[in-house]
Amino acid sequence: MKTLLRPAITLFVMLTVLTGVVYPLAVTAVGQLLFAQAANGSIVTLNGKPVGSALIGQPFSAPGHFWSRPSATGPQAYNAAVSSGSNLGPLNPALSDAVKARIAALKAADPGNDQPVPVDLVTASGSGLDPEISLAAAQYQVTRIAKVRNLPVEKLQALIEQQAARPWLGIFGEPRVNVLALNLALEGKQ
Repeated sequence: MKTLLRPAITLFVMLTVLTGVVYPLAVTAVGQLLFAQAANGSIVTLNGKPVGSALIGQPFSAPGHFWSRPSATGPQAYNAAVSSGSNLGPLNPALSDAVKARIAALKAADPGNDQPVPVDLVTASGSGLDPEISLAAAQYQVTRIAKVRNLPVEKLQALIEQQAARPWLGIFGEPRVNVLALNLALEGKQ
């Protein structure tokens, strides 16, 4: 029995140290050396103060700002500690009611806008924390923001194009824009 137990315990201790201490420390060190900004949360600062993360969405509700994709995290929106989707299926009446309410809120905020509402402005993502919206969602909001800020529509459209992220290698992903970066650029602070 002793001949079986000793190697098993030795292997257990070695693997525990290797996978529980050495590997996590090595991965952390590589992350800090090669990807320090991302490994530390991609914090966006303004005048030395953190204003958000480029990786986590946050609520914007002022009429003069671009609005984010809705968050499914609850009870507090955009709470990274409880990242999850709503788990509401397409036939669930609660999802339908939520989407209808979001469409009504968008229409009320910009009554003259007769464009179709982009789906990412009325549905939450799988994580509930998306920091980005589609270019169509940003374009949908241009007339409201132009009216509130008394800016030419062309200037806002140029700002969206300037802040847009294109698909990686031209094929991977969708064109999108980070809402925090867009709003900071709108304020002239980026």
